[in-house]
Amino acid sequence: MAVQTLTEQAYTLLEEMIVRLELAPGSAVSEAMLSARLGIGRTPIREALQRLARERLVQILPRRGVIVSDINIKAQLRLLEVRREIERLTARAAARRCTPDERQRFADIAKAFTRAAREHDDVTFLRIDREFNELCLQAARNEFAATAMGLMNSLSRRFWYLHFRQAADLPVTARLHANIARAIAQGDEAAAADAADALLDNIEAFTRSTVSIDF
Repeated sequence: MAVQTLTEQAYTLLEEMIVRLELAPGSAVSEAMLSARLGIGRTPIREALQRLARERLVQILPRRGVIVSDINIKAQLRLLEVRREIERLTARAAARRCTPDERQRFADIAKAFTRAAREHDDVTFLRIDREFNELCLQAARNEFAATAMGLMNSLSRRFWYLHFRQAADLPVTARLHANIARAIAQGDEAAAADAADALLDNIEAFTRSTVSIDF
C-alpha cells in the first residue's frame, strides 16, 4: 500500500470526521483548530479543505472561515439521479477491465462487507465502502467517471450515516455492496450493473423515507 502524503492523511481524517458527523453540518472550523486537533501542519490541512470544498463537504468563505456544508434532501435526490448512471457504468467497466490483483481485492472486499453486515459494524462498513469506491474507480479506468463519482461518494456516505439508524438496514446495505464487489471479482458485467441498480434502488428508497417532501 502506498504511503499517504500529509495532505492525503489530512483529507482522509477530515473526510471521515465529516462523514461520521464528528464535524457537524453547519459548524464552523478553522485551519488552526483542525491542525491542532489532528497534529498535522496548516498547509496540508488547507490543501485537504480545498479538496473537501470541491466535493461540497465544506464551504470556504473569504474572511469568514470554513463551514461544514449542510445536508439537503432535494440535493441528495438530484445527486442520486447522476450517481445511478455513473455507478452502473463504473461497475460494468470495472468488471471488464480490472486486473487479477484487483479482482482478488474485490473478492476480499465482498467478504469484508459480509462480515460488516453480520456484525452490524457501521464504522467498518464506512471504511470498507470508501476503499470499495476508490477501487471501483481505479479498476474502471475512466477518468471522467472517476471525476464525477469523486464529487459524490463522500456526500452519499455522510447522508447515509446521518440517517441509517432510523431509516436504513445496515446488513442489507452491506450485502448489496458485497453483491457488486463479487460480480466485479467474477468479471460479470451484467451482474455488476444489475447489482449496482439494486443498490441504488435501495439507497433512493432509503433517502425518500428520511423525510416527506412534495415533488
